[in-house]
Order: sequence, then structure tokens, then C-alpha cells
Amino acid sequence: MNASFLLFALLNTGFILLVSPLFMSLIKKVKASAQGRKGPGLLQNYLDLRKLMQKEVVYSPNSSGIMRITPYLNLAVLLLASLFVPIVFIPDTHAGIGNIIVFLYLLAIERFFTALCGLDAGSTFGGMGSSRLMSLSAVIEPTMVIAFAALAYVLRTVNLHEMFAITAGSTIPESPTLTLISISLFIIIIVETGRIPVDNPATHLELTMMNEAMILEQSGKNLALIELAHAVKQTILMAVLINILAPWGLATEITFASLSVSCLYFLVKASLLAGLIGLFESSIAKMRLFRLPSFYMMAFFFSALTILLEVFA
Repeated sequence: MNASFLLFALLNTGFILLVSPLFMSLIKKVKASAQGRKGPGLLQNYLDLRKLMQKEVVYSPNSSGIMRITPYLNLAVLLLASLFVPIVFIPDTHAGIGNIIVFLYLLAIERFFTALCGLDAGSTFGGMGSSRLMSLSAVIEPTMVIAFAALAYVLRTVNLHEMFAITAGSTIPESPTLTLISISLFIIIIVETGRIPVDNPATHLELTMMNEAMILEQSGKNLALIELAHAVKQTILMAVLINILAPWGLATEITFASLSVSCLYFLVKASLLAGLIGLFESSIAKMRLFRLPSFYMMAFFFSALTILLEVFA
């Protein structure tokens, strides 16, 4: 492992860990403002995580080791996935890091263990949330595969690092069809992070719970790690969309000035995207469970349309 990649791994994962809770708070703030409320401060998520880290962890008597290792495993898997999505600067390709297929498998591992954790405690709510997630995953996972396949087809590579190197070299999207893929990626962000109209992260009502139901039995430090992993996952998916549609400022060389500009640009772009997500959530009602596949199919349609346009262009 060369020194530049080691520096990339430290800076990229560290920066993502640092800013991920900020975007969660920003979305809550935008939603509150849209609803005429003051909302939490931008540092509230950091304060919540610190409070949870200081609390005792309580386990269900029915739980096994799955419930104990899942918070650590999920965070580790997502931090590994963060190496596939450059935010600070684009490193040289190293040992298959950046491969789209491996990236999708890492997201699937996180989803699988979250569902398994929901079942492990023997809770009715956890089982219901896991069942719903796995049922809908049968629809969203093929959609994600098609979306990233369309991305690979347009940019002629299956490596995310190489994709971002291509898009970073232009001031406008490399291909007009990337705009269509961006719609699919935005829908994937909404689905994977459990936001309205798919799920409502701000409620624990039985009829609407999905992601929240699976972590109801978690507490203390474990809950803090799961919440942090969820924030990291959101930042990674946001970074994919940002680096494809608006790659301006992404550093291609290692200097203090370029790294600082890259971090600042990402903060601005990600904050705008977080605000857009908050406005989107505030402008739409939660869908009924059996209508959700039609929402997923929108992402599938735009991705398939992108491939067809590229084939017949």
C-alpha cells in the first residue's frame, strides 16, 4: 500500500465520519423550517451521539451475538465502502478499491445484518421491519444494479475512482444521460436512507416503521454506532450523486490548497443536496407499503432509458 493511498484512506474516512452527522441535522432543520418550526440546531446530532455513547447498553434476553456485533460490523463495512467514493481527492486505483460490484455488495452486507439484527431480539416490531425491508429489497437491489450499470455504460468503466476522474475533468456533465442517472441516484438515496415517501425516520408508529423498527432494541453505544453508520451511508450515496453530476472542486492532486478547496466544495454541495432532500420530504406524503415498488420503478426506468439512449445514440 503506497503512502498516497494510505493518506487518502485516513482523510476520506475521517472527513466522512466528521461531517455525516451534520447533514442529518441539516435535513431535520430544513424539514422543520418547511413546517413552520424552529427545529434542532446543526450540532444536535453530534450531541445526541455523545449522549448515547455515555449510556449503558441493554440487550434482550433473547438476543445472540448478532445483536452485539452488528453495530460495529455495519460501521466497519460502510467505512470500507467510503474508500470507494473519493470526497477529498481521487487516488490511484489500488487493489480493486472502487469497483462498483464490490461497492454494491458492501451495501448489501450492511442491509442484511441490519435486518438480521432486527430479527435477533425476538421483538414483533423488529421482525416486522426486517420483513418489510427484505421484501422491498427484492425490488430496490435490481434497481440499484441497473442504475450503476447505466453509470458504468455511460462512463465506460466499472471503477468509481475512474468515473470521478473522468467527470472531474469537465465543468458540465460528461454526458447528457448522466442527468437521467442522477434522478435514479436521488431516488436510491431516499430509499436506502429510509426517508419519506419510503419511511419516516422521525416516527415510531407501527404502521409506518421500517428502518426504525429494526433498531428499536438497540441502546447506548450500540445505538450511537448504528445512527452514525446510517449517517455515513447517506453521505456516501450523496457523494456518488455529487461527484457524477457536479464534480467541481474535487482534487486530483495532493496539496494542502487543493484538499482544502475540495473539502469546502463538498460541504457546500452536500449541504445544498441535504436541503433538497429535506424539501423533497416536506413536499410529499408517505406512500402506502404496496405502492412503494412503483416509486422504485421510476429509478429503474430512468436507468434503463439511459442505457437505451447510449446504445442507439
